[in-house]
Amino acid sequence: MIGYVTFGTNDIQRAAKFYDAIAAEMGTGRMMDFETFIAWGAWDGPAGIAATKPFDGKPASVGNGTMVALQAKDRAQVDKLYEIALANGGSDEGAPGPRGEDGFYAAYFRDPDGNKLNAFTTGA
Repeated sequence: MIGYVTFGTNDIQRAAKFYDAIAAEMGTGRMMDFETFIAWGAWDGPAGIAATKPFDGKPASVGNGTMVALQAKDRAQVDKLYEIALANGGSDEGAPGPRGEDGFYAAYFRDPDGNKLNAFTTGA
């Protein structure tokens, strides 16, 4: 079971603005907040997300093929999370829409550091 996922950042304040907005839409907030590390989620809740300056002091970089998927409650929330991402320094990787069959609906975006995320739902 995944407890949380960590993204490297080169600008913790910029990452904080981006993930504060995403977390607020998903009904959660910060659960840990340090000078070089911030985590969003709930203790003993579902998996959370963290942004951190790399421990080794080297620049953060994006993982090729790495993506974190955020489970939205419905299609409207997928659309909203995509809008929030772009309004807070994120970039487009695929506008909201149906993907394949079985009701999978998703939007793809990158955070300001270039880490790839998607918001999805399998509901109608």
